[in-house]
Amino acid sequence: MADDKLIMAMDMPNAIEALKMAEHLGDAVNFYKIGLGMLTGGGLALANELKAEMGKRIFLDMKLFDIGATVEHAVRGIAQFDLDFLTVHGDPYVVRAAKEGAAGKDMKILAVTILTSLDRADLDDALIKPGDISDLVLDRAGKAFNAGADGVIASPQEAAIIRALPEATGKLIVTPGVRPTGADLGDQKRVATPAQAIANGADHVVVGRPIWTAPSPRDAALAILAELASPQALSPNS
Repeated sequence: MADDKLIMAMDMPNAIEALKMAEHLGDAVNFYKIGLGMLTGGGLALANELKAEMGKRIFLDMKLFDIGATVEHAVRGIAQFDLDFLTVHGDPYVVRAAKEGAAGKDMKILAVTILTSLDRADLDDALIKPGDISDLVLDRAGKAFNAGADGVIASPQEAAIIRALPEATGKLIVTPGVRPTGADLGDQKRVATPAQAIANGADHVVVGRPIWTAPSPRDAALAILAELASPQALSPNS
């Protein structure tokens, strides 16, 4: 069984190609992220097939954000699919609504702090209050935990300070923006290697393009798994 610390992001053109990739990867990857871009390409059907037919764990990355009643209704519908993780924006009222929608199910609600593709200039353009990104992430993470979030999405560069929060005890930290050494950064701006992310306190790392665009995706996944098993990847929770 593959190490569930690695979550493979299925950011591919459609569900058919994604399913072929999962079949190619086989037992090298056990946990898959299906995002908003895949939703109109058969994402929910893919999630169900990976879960029910192949026994994989599924992280549905929808980043839901709406009025509370709408979020609660949407999450209640998604929870019927028996998936593992679902993302919502980290605003406390959104988190509370999502937890109501997921009540009675095992699906974990993960709150987005600040997207790893954003830097301070992007936040200024969006009229987000002044301050260092790490401070804003810490503030949002603490508020999300207090609202009931099972975990947060944050860059590996902020994982350590979030893990140090008293409110983070027993909670999950999932880090996108993870790139193996030498990999193209793509649209990510706040990045670290898989080993660094885990050492910083992350429970799971999300890696997509460095795996599925590699000449041998299976070998790329196995290389990341080997890095996650190295002494350099020992986390404070180990």
